Amino acid sequence: MIVLKREEIARLLPLKESFDLLEKPVVIGGRQCSVFFLDGFMKDDLFQRILQFFFSITPEQMDALEDLEDFCRRFLPYTEYAVTERPEEAAQAVLSGPSVLVIEGFAGAVVMDTRTYPNRGIDEPEKDKVLRGSRDGFSETVVFNTALIRRRIRDPRLTFEMLSVGESSKTDVALGYIDGVADPKLVGELREKIKALTPKNMVINQQNLVELLLKKPSINPFPKVRNTERPDVAAAQLVEGRVVLIVDNCPTAIILPTWLADFSQEADDFYFPPLVGWYMKLIRIATSLLTMLVTPLWLVLLHYQDALPPLLAFLKVQNDTGIPLILQLLLIEFAIDGLRLASVNTPTALASSLSIVGGLILGDFAVQSGVVVPQVIFYMAFVAIATFSQPSIELGYSIKFCRMLLLIGAWAGGIWGFLPVLVFCLWLAYSNPTVTGNRYFYPVLPFSLRGFIALFKRKFSRNSEDVPHMGK
Repeated sequence: MIVLKREEIARLLPLKESFDLLEKPVVIGGRQCSVFFLDGFMKDDLFQRILQFFFSITPEQMDALEDLEDFCRRFLPYTEYAVTERPEEAAQAVLSGPSVLVIEGFAGAVVMDTRTYPNRGIDEPEKDKVLRGSRDGFSETVVFNTALIRRRIRDPRLTFEMLSVGESSKTDVALGYIDGVADPKLVGELREKIKALTPKNMVINQQNLVELLLKKPSINPFPKVRNTERPDVAAAQLVEGRVVLIVDNCPTAIILPTWLADFSQEADDFYFPPLVGWYMKLIRIATSLLTMLVTPLWLVLLHYQDALPPLLAFLKVQNDTGIPLILQLLLIEFAIDGLRLASVNTPTALASSLSIVGGLILGDFAVQSGVVVPQVIFYMAFVAIATFSQPSIELGYSIKFCRMLLLIGAWAGGIWGFLPVLVFCLWLAYSNPTVTGNRYFYPVLPFSLRGFIALFKRKFSRNSEDVPHMGK
């Protein structure tokens, strides 16, 4: 056993330079001791009670102890502790929040998890709201997030492995799965990938982790993973054989493996009767397709507006502004994103009123001034609102980029410009690299009847062979 001295830990910590890194000297059982801790993480009342218990130890009791483990068994009432012999591990523990106790004459140091987390509540996520169901959501603390999942899954096979990523940030990443349900090969691959990561830091943590786990950088706009801020969704995916990654300081969980079909699901689909859930899912899929195709198809039809039947005469542009329609549509596309970014930075008290003012006044002014035709405002208003029918922001922007490419193709060549770009967009989605290497179009390509039925059939559990690795 190595006798770990306080000086070995103190030299690894900037105690004099950093005001919140503290060392408290105490005397326990007649021996000099030191406690290292971070001021912002310490549970003051808990630490005070532990010290009061320590101060009752007599020198005779201390001399009768065999080692530090014996001290912890007899005199440490707190359950969350560990003994380390390495000063680097002790210093890293202090920087992570736990307190470290060093006792003169004993080998090693005691790491006590007496930390408390600066944390907001577990209120319902703003983006993943439901009409029915639970109203709690993930927070920025990994321990609280795993507890929210364990509250729903009381299975002893549910496992959360704690891994650390980042040379300076040492970000905690919890790898969650149900042993015997999740694909063990997938779990092993993810574990080894995360352990092999050596970034300098992971401060912008979740997206950093996704990009690091990819085999090579990709500019493909389609999302590589599915994220959720809801513990009930994460729990349901775990039961189905998926794996979740929970990153500390991030209020979302990453669900793996991820397929394009996953983004058609929402928690509300399962909180309503099956028929209502299926209807909502179909409406969501249809609306997403319309947001991508409605304006490009309108441009395609305008290429052949002289051949349009009277039933479709309303599609024709009656008053020409002199500005090409493609420029009008792209201008509104950029304007919508500009207004959306402005609303994010608008104080909450003013957000609703400014959105109404921006939509009504700017839209009316654009038509009255002759910048855009009324049809452009109408179609783009539908697109802007319908984009929010599906919850993934990343997928929404992917659809937007495809729509803009389709607009350019339809304007340049009509139907013969539209079709090649549509094929390119489908290929872009099909070839999207994923973290786990699975096929993005599963269960359609490669086709799996069981997987396809599972998209529409209510199942509360299924074998791991049905989901995790069939899309490879």
